[in-house]
Amino acid sequence: MSAPQHALSPEFAVGLRETLLQGLGRELEITKKVLAAIPEGKRDYRPDPKARTAWELAWHLASTDVQMLEEIADRKFVLEPRFKEEPKNVAALANWYEAHFPSAMDRVRKLTPEQLCTPVDFYEAFSLPVIFYLSFVNNHSIHHRGQLSTYLRPMGSKVPSIYGGSADEPWKG
Repeated sequence: MSAPQHALSPEFAVGLRETLLQGLGRELEITKKVLAAIPEGKRDYRPDPKARTAWELAWHLASTDVQMLEEIADRKFVLEPRFKEEPKNVAALANWYEAHFPSAMDRVRKLTPEQLCTPVDFYEAFSLPVIFYLSFVNNHSIHHRGQLSTYLRPMGSKVPSIYGGSADEPWKG
């Protein structure tokens, strides 16, 4: 016999949203540093023929993070990429991310407690209360940022501090 399932309370959903959005705000700064570290002349670097280029990976990271936040706010997930026009260079990409990510977070912040608790279909794989998808954004961002950070040294760049110092940017704690 399975244990009874407890409903997600609106108060918990609001608290979880604020906790996750605060964390995503901190991650934004780290991700922006990694994006900005891509050498403009090495955007086509890929460590393996099956891997994405640095530019493809960077655009996927930035655009999908923002798209997922907007889809959470819309309470509907769509496979079609939302952003068709890519920034022209690395600096523009870092600026695009810095401009679009916070505004997408603000859209999520405006959801009502009831909306946060509403189950939403995720590509017919499962349906969860919309608040739980914020952790997907966090995991997606960290996963692809980690991939991209491993590209930096082979491209001749420096790896910025992520969760403490790096060999290129020691922690001054």
